[in-house]
Amino acid sequence: MAQRLVEQLLHALGDPPVRLQLWNGSSVTTSTQPTLLTLRIANRSTLWRLMTDPEMQFGEAYTDGRIDVVEGDFVRGLAETFRHAAVHESAPGLPARWARARMLMRRNTLRGSRRNIHAHYDLGNDFYRLWLDPTMSYTCAYFAADSMTLHEAQVAKMDHVCRKLRLRAGEEVIEAGCGWGGLALHMAARYGVRVRAFNISAEQIEYARAAAQRAGLATQVEFVHDDYRNITGSADAFASIGMLEHVGVGNYGRFGRVIRRTLRPGGRALVHSIGRDAPRPLNRWMERYIFPGACPPSPAQMSKVFEPAGLSVLDVENLRLHYARTAGCWLAAFERSRGEVERMFDARFVRLWRMYLAGTQAAFLSGDLQLFQVLVAPGRSNEVPLTREHLYRTGPV
Repeated sequence: MAQRLVEQLLHALGDPPVRLQLWNGSSVTTSTQPTLLTLRIANRSTLWRLMTDPEMQFGEAYTDGRIDVVEGDFVRGLAETFRHAAVHESAPGLPARWARARMLMRRNTLRGSRRNIHAHYDLGNDFYRLWLDPTMSYTCAYFAADSMTLHEAQVAKMDHVCRKLRLRAGEEVIEAGCGWGGLALHMAARYGVRVRAFNISAEQIEYARAAAQRAGLATQVEFVHDDYRNITGSADAFASIGMLEHVGVGNYGRFGRVIRRTLRPGGRALVHSIGRDAPRPLNRWMERYIFPGACPPSPAQMSKVFEPAGLSVLDVENLRLHYARTAGCWLAAFERSRGEVERMFDARFVRLWRMYLAGTQAAFLSGDLQLFQVLVAPGRSNEVPLTREHLYRTGPV
């Protein structure tokens, strides 16, 4: 009976090149391809849970140690499973209701956004320092050359963003959701602009302010501990790198109005966001344990930021494979530091974050997730480039 259930589960997932080993030592695969990954299921109860709700229960079981890797490549096996699988839900009609309920519980109000961001980004700067690059960039890098290290690729990403924004010395920039401040400091130091950067993570703002002091940029970069909805003033350029996922689709119109009222004549804005090819909620396990309240938008959903605000799309770039490589670098660094992570937290936390990082890399490799960079400007502005030549120059524009 257990073997038949496993066969049904694998068929429902599109017969991926994965072998499932049962607690009694028997194993099942339904794929005709070479096996990439063998997983052990600890007991009958875990199998039943997988059958009823694989989206949530696989991550739960791996985190608890009730599913484990016997042999093979965890990331490649997950990626091929994602690639083979049709969208699988445990019961007709439930997904939409679950999605609505989750969004109500995790709404990105002013208070809700602070709570959601605190749950992930305020785990401690010492934790993130273990596996991020020296710039503390926690967004997709840009591997302009295959030989680049993660650190080089993160710096290349910052230059790629700055060239798209055509930053010039003496200009003013507003950044919404600045992380640990790496991009704001890079823009100021390398491009000679003044930056006001907003963030609601207390840990990140504290780190960024200290970094600005060390770099001698405290008079050039202001880190503001506040929500994007409270941004005031105007600027020549607006940047949002990895924040739109946390805004919530219902707030896109408001976010667009913030961008529009911020931009001076001739201004330009860049929004960089994890996304999907079509609207779909974030994986439920990921939303519950890693990014509460998050939702990666489709291009059509992103248009709800720009169209009502009268912003014209100038350029769209998809950096999906760059993010797959970025996540792979993070996972490798995390594994090198897993002993220290376990001392900070516990063994379960290590497994939970391994599941998150491996699943993220697999999602980008399989095309389940995308990474969009969208450059916009006020619709009537003629101060836009005629070609993309400036994107591939080195150094400031």
